[in-house]
Amino acid sequence: MIHIAVVILNWNGRAMLERFLPLVLKYSLLDSETERGWHMPNVPEIEMTSEVVVADNGSTDDSVPFLQHHYPQVKLILLDKNYGFAEGYNKAFCGLKADYYVLLNSDVECTPHWIQPVVSMMEREESVAIAQPKLMMFDRKDTFEYAGAAGGFVDHYGYPFCRGRLFSTLERDHGQYDDECDIFWASGAAMFVRAKVYHELGGLDGDFFAHMEEIDFCWRAKNNDYSVRYCPRSVVYHVGGGTLPKSSPFKTRLNFRNNLCMLYKNLPEERLNKVIRLRMVLDWVAALKFLLSGHWGEFAAVGGAHREFRMLKPSLVLKRNQLKHHLVSGVYNRLILTEYYLLRRTVFTALRGRFVKTKN
Repeated sequence: MIHIAVVILNWNGRAMLERFLPLVLKYSLLDSETERGWHMPNVPEIEMTSEVVVADNGSTDDSVPFLQHHYPQVKLILLDKNYGFAEGYNKAFCGLKADYYVLLNSDVECTPHWIQPVVSMMEREESVAIAQPKLMMFDRKDTFEYAGAAGGFVDHYGYPFCRGRLFSTLERDHGQYDDECDIFWASGAAMFVRAKVYHELGGLDGDFFAHMEEIDFCWRAKNNDYSVRYCPRSVVYHVGGGTLPKSSPFKTRLNFRNNLCMLYKNLPEERLNKVIRLRMVLDWVAALKFLLSGHWGEFAAVGGAHREFRMLKPSLVLKRNQLKHHLVSGVYNRLILTEYYLLRRTVFTALRGRFVKTKN
């Protein structure tokens, strides 16, 4: 019997819980009348059980009383403060017994049978350690969502992008990404992971706090010979920016800092200095763009990100030395900035580079 723990990490998200938790419960409890009896043609039936857990990250709103009063059937884990996305999940998973964890944002609308296809896919092949469903926009349900779309990749210099989303261009879904395939990273908005692999790899990097931690985690999994996969037969709808606004200096600082940290941990020695130097130059180009467009907070956030990166380097050296060194697949061999902004290749299928293997 396969047991799945669907875990929502909540921080001051009472409104999102009130809006989306009913459908999470309806479509995630596999012994419910709605979900009972699911099967796919030519796929062996697998016995599965599940539970829905909310881990509260030190909320200061009325999330906890709301859950206790309206959803006593939901397992509630109370953390003593806001540990961020990464460490919050690490702490939440310490006391859970499951074969699979599902990291689910509180602003995700689930659909019927969204769990079974992903777990069945992962059960077919033991090397698949992490997976994601098709992520669509909540308010434009025919359009891929920014946070993960149809699976994530990185370019040669660490810039992330997705099938169905290049920078601000979001594609409509015409079935063009309905193939099950290996990807480089799965979105933390709705990420399935084998529990034993999660703990084997030490979980998410708590120093990241939030943003990029799932890409770093997937990179480490690939370094350990696991694969990451996209399952189009499972679909969820994501609001996005449910906790932080889309434009936020804090979010900008985390993204720029954590991208540098991820690269420093995972790049091979022969490419490390070159890539880090180039990324810092490109970061300041982005900062200049923020400045010229009047986004003073974001401009300052880039400088803050670089300062914090330098402060974290001693711990990054230790983490880097603990990593295995393997060839990992799914790295795009060109600079995605050039492809998108200069060559105007604004959709994934227009990219002309190759997805190659590269040393971590």
